[in-house]
Amino acid sequence: MTKIFIALFFACSVALASDPYPKNPAIDVIHYIFQIEVNDLTDVIAGKASITIQFKKAIEEFELDLYNQDSSGKGMEVKGVAWNGKQLSFTHRNNRLKILLPVPTKPGDEFLFVIEYKGIPKDGFIIGNNKYGDRGFFGDNWPNRGHHWLPVVDHPSDKSAVDFIIIAPLHYSVVANGIKLEESPIDHKRKLTHWHEEVPIPVKVMVAGIARFAVQFAGKVDDIPVESWVYPQNRLEGFDDYAVAVNVLDYFHNHIGPYPYKKLANVQSKTRWGGLENANAIFYSENSVTGLGSSEELIAHEEAHQWFGNSVSEKDWHHVWLSESFATYFAKLYLENTYGQECLDSLQKEDRVEVVAYYRKNATPIIDTTIMDINTVLNTNTYQKGGWVLHMLRQELGDPIFWKGVREYYSSFRNRNAITEDFQKIMEEVSGKDLSLFFKQWLYQPGHPKISGRWSYDNKTKSLVIDLLQSQKEGPFQFPLDLEWTEKDGAREIKTVRVTSKSNKFKIPTAVSPINLVLDPGTKLLFEGSISQK
Repeated sequence: MTKIFIALFFACSVALASDPYPKNPAIDVIHYIFQIEVNDLTDVIAGKASITIQFKKAIEEFELDLYNQDSSGKGMEVKGVAWNGKQLSFTHRNNRLKILLPVPTKPGDEFLFVIEYKGIPKDGFIIGNNKYGDRGFFGDNWPNRGHHWLPVVDHPSDKSAVDFIIIAPLHYSVVANGIKLEESPIDHKRKLTHWHEEVPIPVKVMVAGIARFAVQFAGKVDDIPVESWVYPQNRLEGFDDYAVAVNVLDYFHNHIGPYPYKKLANVQSKTRWGGLENANAIFYSENSVTGLGSSEELIAHEEAHQWFGNSVSEKDWHHVWLSESFATYFAKLYLENTYGQECLDSLQKEDRVEVVAYYRKNATPIIDTTIMDINTVLNTNTYQKGGWVLHMLRQELGDPIFWKGVREYYSSFRNRNAITEDFQKIMEEVSGKDLSLFFKQWLYQPGHPKISGRWSYDNKTKSLVIDLLQSQKEGPFQFPLDLEWTEKDGAREIKTVRVTSKSNKFKIPTAVSPINLVLDPGTKLLFEGSISQK
């Protein structure tokens, strides 16, 4: 993006690209209250959703996402929809619940709708025995599976407060988003547990978990309690493995900005993922508990999501790197802070190998607006490559400016939605640099530099002569590249050059002929290739 016309056209074309979800700008969900009853005799759940919606335009009908019963008998059956005490007409087909309003809305109207339904969840709410044979019920909404058991706007652009009121047999404990308001027996067999989250969050990270749990207070950070919820059979191992979450929270809370919620629970669960970053109630796979402390990076990744993905949420699925790449890299920043630079370098090298291998089979950009199936947005590009982009941005700006920009980005979009242009704009404002080329080449186009190099020493001019060629099909990238050479006495020198074209030649004055030369000794660049002596 070297010309202003190209930059403007590029920005506009990106802004127009959107994921395939049928967004409705006329409605904004303000608050969900989900009352869910479960039992041990069947997998049928009974649901009552009280949904407060603000209307932005005059409309006569609107739709929510809710999976309807299919040929397998699984899915939800809606019993009724009420507004202001009156039953409304509705249709429920193709996994969309259309609600017909008795009168058109006016801009600014805010109404409460009550939806009663029941059924066996097809997905999104995992019911069954854990590895110890105990029955449990676990929400598993990511990315768009919440509508399998909840009537919702199942897209991250719509964020709202949420309450879970769970009615379950007495022997179960319940964990969910927010703070617990009530836990009371309602008869000799059942109890009611009420959790309330006042901070707006997307449906993808709304959750409730119902199981037999051992619960421990692990510590606190600025009066934010950190809890561990694990299976009773591996209580000691789970408490030990999850205890590190306190240190992780302290690091992010003090480096990125204030933690956005009032508690943090780390929960052993039946999630299909290794970890699922539900807002302040993170679910980890049941095998995350080993007693060996082997889940530290996983815990750091999911906790980083509390800032990036949960509080600052992508407005469009094509920009999911703002969630996954940030969690990937900030987990590594925590590990760097804890274990040192060598740890970070080792992890970045591993990721670089994965990115190169993935590109050879999938030559696509990180922001891939051709994706129509959002279940495919999770890939090496949106995790490891995006993490590498943040690593290179950190090198480009330097630590003080990088962290200043990160804190400003979080502060500006806390509990809101963002797209990549928002992040770029803030980093440019904070640094005073034009980052349009950086963002364009690393995020919006596929590939990475593929470098082949040759070097020699010119005795006449006492200089190191280096020829570098970029051979990737996407055309030349522009980037700084560190060169390190070793002299006969063991002394090492590092020089940074700026690569700007396909073919590059550099002459670097040095009094002594090197015995070897390496590219990128500090693991700062995403590339593949090598250099050899002529």
